[in-house]
Amino acid sequence: QLHLVESGGGLVQPGGSLRLSCVASGLSNDYWAKGWFRQAPGKEREGVACISSTDETTTYYANSVKGRFTISRDSAKNTVYLQMNSLKSEDTDVYYCAAVRCSAYYGPYEPDTWGLGTQVTVSS
Repeated sequence: QLHLVESGGGLVQPGGSLRLSCVASGLSNDYWAKGWFRQAPGKEREGVACISSTDETTTYYANSVKGRFTISRDSAKNTVYLQMNSLKSEDTDVYYCAAVRCSAYYGPYEPDTWGLGTQVTVSS
């Protein structure tokens, strides 16, 4: 069974940066692409980014984060990262890592396993 744990969230000023990490453990980890979602209370969940399994040839970014966020993975560490730069107040959300299918056009879909999330707050 796959298990995902996120970390790296926190409070940052507008224009600042954070790097989120998602550590995976368990069976079938290499089979799954990984995606990052975000959701605040009362808002719809948004698929932010995803990256394909070990070959890393497929990535996707939502328009709202394109050019500011970068997703990457370190297979040796079973870890997927989300580097977030030029953060804005509207990036404030709980960010979740999930095992997904990843489309370069449609983003992360068919989430299978979720982490518990990490809070990102962008405020001065």
